[in-house]
Amino acid sequence: MADRPRDLAERMARRRTIGGKPGERTGDGYLRETFTLPRAAARARAQAFFARYPKAGYMSAVETWRELPGGDIEFTMRRLPSAD
Repeated sequence: MADRPRDLAERMARRRTIGGKPGERTGDGYLRETFTLPRAAARARAQAFFARYPKAGYMSAVETWRELPGGDIEFTMRRLPSAD
């Protein structure tokens, strides 16, 4: 019997996130942290993140970012839990 679209959506949502808290692992194995900071502080935070978790070792990246109406930047950093 085929699943209803709602059943499929719920199953995919459960698989996508484990825990749903900042810094926790998702179904794809990455750890994510979301920040909301003024532009200069956001840039410094991202640079510090890359210094601590280099792109080559942790596959670190700015996953998403957006400018909020007040001028702050909201961004999500992603990385693997450990480097091999």
